[in-house]
Amino acid sequence: MLVRSLGRREYVGVWEMMQQFTDTRDENTQDELWFVEHDPVFTQGQAGKAEHVLAPGDIPVVQVDRGGQVTYHGPGQQVVYIMVNLKRLNLGVRQLVTAIENGVIDLLKKYNIKSSARADAPGVYTLSGEKICSIGLRIRKGCSFHGLALNVAPDIEPFGRINPCGYSGLQITSMKLQAGPDTLESISHELASSLALSLGFDGFSKAT
Repeated sequence: MLVRSLGRREYVGVWEMMQQFTDTRDENTQDELWFVEHDPVFTQGQAGKAEHVLAPGDIPVVQVDRGGQVTYHGPGQQVVYIMVNLKRLNLGVRQLVTAIENGVIDLLKKYNIKSSARADAPGVYTLSGEKICSIGLRIRKGCSFHGLALNVAPDIEPFGRINPCGYSGLQITSMKLQAGPDTLESISHELASSLALSLGFDGFSKAT
């Protein structure tokens, strides 16, 4: 498992990069996690309905090829793109989602943030029902791309401009609001470790 840190990037360029990576990989290509922080953007999934975008204002809306409804990405949010070969890992799509959820839940536990998954709506939620992590994936040629968005310390206001993940009134929280860390740098290594373990890897190496 190779981990790449992309820093802060606009969304579309990274989306194009992960499409190209997935289209050109073969059975010998190493699986990768890409850690990135995006400029403010709303992304609308394949099943996304326009009525869930309430008042985007000055934040662009991008139609993308992942599953799910509309979500927000922006500074203070740790996005991780998960490019793994499901056949090689012997995982189905639902098993992959569960592994990602478990990796995030394990990370949050280290910071005394209790959380769980929901059978009816992928992602990770606090015990009071607030969403702290979104998950949206695409599978192509038996390999995944897109991934997760963990709210570390983003501005929560833009989530009020949409129905997050298609749910009206869904409350959004962050690690900072749950008395946890408030920088991406403070959690990225631990998150990579948790995800690698939950996906069945012995560990990871960092791209230089």
